[in-house]
Amino acid sequence: MQKYGVNELRRMFLEFFESKGHLAMKSFSLVPHNDKSLLLINSGMAPLKPYFTGQEIPPRRRVTTCQKCIRTGDIENVGKTARHGTFFEMLGNFSFGDYFKNEAIHWTWEFLTEVVGLDPDRLYPSIYQDDDEAFEIWNKEIGIPEERIFRFGKEDNFWEHGAGPCGPCSEVYYDRGEKYGCGEPGCTVGCECDRYMEIWNNVFTQFDNDGHNNYTELEQKNIDTGMGLERLACIVQDVDSMFDIDTLKALRDHVCNMAGVEYQKDDNTDTSIRVLTDHIRSVTFMISDGILPSNSGRGYVLRRLLRRACRHGRLLGIKGAFLVELAQTVIDGSKDGYPELEEKKDFIFNVIAKEEAQFNKTIDQGLSILADMEEEMKKNGETVLSGKNAFKLYDTYGFPIDLTSEILEEKGLTYDEKGFEEAQKEQRAKSEGTFGTHNYSGKDASVYDQLEAELSSEFVGYDQLEVESEVTAMTSETEVVDALTDGDKGTIITAKTPFYATMGGQEADKGVICTEDGEFVVEDVVKLAGDKFGHIGQVTKGMVKVGDKVMLKVDKENRALAENNHSATHLLQKALRMVLGNHVEQAGSLNNAQRLRFDFTHFSAMTAEELQKVEDIVNEKIRENLPVVIKNMPIEEAKKTGAAALFGEKYGDIVRVVSMGDFSVEFCGGTHVSNTGNIVAFKILSETGVAAGVRRIEALTSKGLLDYYSAQEKKLHETAKLLKTTPENIEEKVSHLMNENKVLKGEVESLKSKLAKDAMGDVMNQVEEVKGVKFLATSLEGVDMNGLRDLGDQLKEKLGEGVILLASVNDGKVSLMATATDGAMKQGAHAGNLIKAVAKLVGGGGGGRPNMAQAGGKNPAGVEDALKAAKEALEGQLA
Repeated sequence: MQKYGVNELRRMFLEFFESKGHLAMKSFSLVPHNDKSLLLINSGMAPLKPYFTGQEIPPRRRVTTCQKCIRTGDIENVGKTARHGTFFEMLGNFSFGDYFKNEAIHWTWEFLTEVVGLDPDRLYPSIYQDDDEAFEIWNKEIGIPEERIFRFGKEDNFWEHGAGPCGPCSEVYYDRGEKYGCGEPGCTVGCECDRYMEIWNNVFTQFDNDGHNNYTELEQKNIDTGMGLERLACIVQDVDSMFDIDTLKALRDHVCNMAGVEYQKDDNTDTSIRVLTDHIRSVTFMISDGILPSNSGRGYVLRRLLRRACRHGRLLGIKGAFLVELAQTVIDGSKDGYPELEEKKDFIFNVIAKEEAQFNKTIDQGLSILADMEEEMKKNGETVLSGKNAFKLYDTYGFPIDLTSEILEEKGLTYDEKGFEEAQKEQRAKSEGTFGTHNYSGKDASVYDQLEAELSSEFVGYDQLEVESEVTAMTSETEVVDALTDGDKGTIITAKTPFYATMGGQEADKGVICTEDGEFVVEDVVKLAGDKFGHIGQVTKGMVKVGDKVMLKVDKENRALAENNHSATHLLQKALRMVLGNHVEQAGSLNNAQRLRFDFTHFSAMTAEELQKVEDIVNEKIRENLPVVIKNMPIEEAKKTGAAALFGEKYGDIVRVVSMGDFSVEFCGGTHVSNTGNIVAFKILSETGVAAGVRRIEALTSKGLLDYYSAQEKKLHETAKLLKTTPENIEEKVSHLMNENKVLKGEVESLKSKLAKDAMGDVMNQVEEVKGVKFLATSLEGVDMNGLRDLGDQLKEKLGEGVILLASVNDGKVSLMATATDGAMKQGAHAGNLIKAVAKLVGGGGGGRPNMAQAGGKNPAGVEDALKAAKEALEGQLA
């Protein structure tokens, strides 16, 4: 057996399933897309769930991937054993209502034995105990003796997750030999030792569980199969563990060289080598997918892995910064399969270097203080570090509690977890949630809660777009600071501001805050507790300091365009009520400079006529140039005007009422046009459902609409140019081309059919009898696979009962097609197995159902041998 490398095995797997009609998709990001059930992608099928559930249509019904995955559930065991790791690659082939058990099992066997070259006698399939269909395929078709097929129960070989689609599994185990075994009598598949390793798992999704263990057959049956690339490499390379396969060994050796140590000489040293090898691989891939270190969520997973890697590097005696150098080795070993690693390496290195430097500042002090605490515990005969001291390390010195726990555990000590949590709660109460949330974003409170409570901002942006003020407070992304310099990201608080913060469905203003020698670009604005306005952005020049006199300038065009869309939303809501009824209520909105989005309660899709009526009403009110009048009044008085309250708003005793003529009257704190004519025009782009009883309209106004029409006009002219006509005549031209194409397509199909017949000639004199079954095997030139299938159908009519094998050479490539009639199949004929037996002779592979199968190849010289071999293969099938 050839010892293929990890990158070779990945390529071989994907190319194999591409030859079976699968679309080879690039690995999805480690960050789940629209899946709140997962922190990180942890299996090959996880990113494909929308295809299995029917939420999204797959790009093809057959898909194959090599998916990068992260699992951190047992991170404490990583390093202690050679089995555990956080990062792995999962090979998978998937069918969404296409092929099922027969093909999946046959391809499993074909890849493992014929492509990879594993010894068939060392492979042992397992099936679900009641899955006789899978047993028949393994036993009768693949030829595995009954005693080598293991039946396991639900716990091992039936995949389900509560209610919903589920089904039996069929795994394949590989016997690695006695040297990996436990030596116990009766050691076999299912033993906990390392001898029999599971390498492939076929999941046959064929049932629906109603949640009460009542199972019904699914109309659309799916295949979800997976195989760990690292496991396969262990077997193929005949090594002890994943840390010994080629790519990880190169990384492991680099670690050893840096530390000046040897692997497998000392248990403690080996643990640190494995932790560092595994973790640097994980963090390199995570950062390449845009995950950044933080104190919660997947960012915390990344930070924890980085810090563990740092510490174990120190335990190995590595001096200075070293993680970036190791990350380069990760990239060198995996960039063939994941080119994004090379493309983003500067970004990866920058993130790792900053985090490593930051952690190195805290770790020495923390380790020293923890050592003093341990010494005190030893004097007092204690084995449990108090929760108060554990929290002091965490709160005062920034020492992670998981690191404290790990260090103590290595010495047979623990910490008072309950006491730690109580101290943490007490501190949270004192600081009003300072440690409650750790992700930095526009609305994140963790950093802003550290600001002085008495600070506030006066909003003057209804009347002014430029104002002079003073910087009263600043934060970086993680803490309160006195200054921000060129390139720094953060938040600025000022005494007065003209910037509107994101509220009530209107997005925040953009603009700049300027000092004499500094400039801060405002990208977002949030309203914080205590009426503070936080201007979020980045210093692009010089420095900005607390106490600086600054000029705040709102981007006037951006504000005006946002106002156009916001005011149009008010008109839209009233128009919807007029057309659909008073049950329409706002359920959310978003207005910015580009477009408007309005969610509303309604229980069916709007018709084209209803949408046109709404659009006409809004445009009519725009043309009427209605004055927009804004008044502040007591809320009870405002309610008497019939003003509508907007979704999600909280109102005080005094409210702003926005009136657009006598047409629309609403409570609103946002900014608006002075006259509806400023909106220019209104166009609905789409109307869709977003939830039960909630619809969504997206629309354009003013500049956004003019840009849209300009783009459409450009497309129209470009299309007309391609069609060699004018925009006025494009419809007539397209209609003419469609009719012409229909006629030509019919002629092409007729000619192809005629050419195929001519190429074949009269072949009925080539029919032979094989054990009483008629058999026709012949070759022809220049016929594609569709043509072969058509010829096969025609020949079956002439032949009656029998088996047909057709081969065609087209542009240097070989196509094979086999078909068998019902009578021939009853006598044992199997088109799929026939193709499988001869495809290798033309340099290809393939298979299929008993009644029809096909294959492709790259060796036209082998066609004659394939046709001769087919007769012998058929003889072996027939009884």
